[in-house]
Amino acid sequence: MERYEILKDIGSGNFGVAKLVRDKRTGELYAVKYIERGPKIDEHVQREIMNHRSLKHPNIIKFKESSVLHSQPKSTVGTPAYIAPEVLSKKEYDGKIADVWSCGVTLYVMLVGAYPFEDPQDPRNFRKTIQRILSVHYSIPDYVRLSKDCRHLLSRIFVADPEKRITIPEIKQHPWFLKNLPKEFMGGGGGNLEKEEDEQFQSIEEVLSIIQEAREPGEGPKIGSQLLGGSMELDDLDTDADIDDIETSGDFVCALQV
Repeated sequence: MERYEILKDIGSGNFGVAKLVRDKRTGELYAVKYIERGPKIDEHVQREIMNHRSLKHPNIIKFKESSVLHSQPKSTVGTPAYIAPEVLSKKEYDGKIADVWSCGVTLYVMLVGAYPFEDPQDPRNFRKTIQRILSVHYSIPDYVRLSKDCRHLLSRIFVADPEKRITIPEIKQHPWFLKNLPKEFMGGGGGNLEKEEDEQFQSIEEVLSIIQEAREPGEGPKIGSQLLGGSMELDDLDTDADIDDIETSGDFVCALQV
């Protein structure tokens, strides 16, 4: 992070903190979210999710893997809507591959404006959300137009078996991820980082205005009752009885539009 200048804190939650930063070499602005994992919070584990182009291009997300090679927490603390099936099993799991699932939920929310596993008719029912996560039951609304590549990436992320789930390196090679990706974010880091003369960048004020506007509920499709930054102790939910009764085949429900 030596390359970036921190400008402002823009939010916080159980994931850690979100900050507005500027690339010292290009002057470009980024929203950076630090995700810390562990029994509660492990200060040695850090992940970043960057929404490129100052929050105005949701199709570009940069994933940075943890510097910790083996991350196997057992905690089930967090926002139910974002938690991977293996985390709900309360067994040891790979934190990095579980984060891929959580990133997929974030991507879905950005594209659709709703949680993938929350029942629209019963959004406050956390137990039902957990059941839908375990059975990988999600759908893409008819009013949302997503490309085949985008739908395919989501289907590779939302896989119940973590060993069959797409990995960070595979995501970086996926056609949807690479589409319109700036050269500087390609593998090898050999791209041109110089700012183009005719390229327009948003000011800090414009970015903060976008963030403030995003906090206001819109008139269109809305995210359910769970707050993005909310959290809860999943250990407080008696999920064992539900888990035993649910098939975790990895199948998903998706209304494909060809």
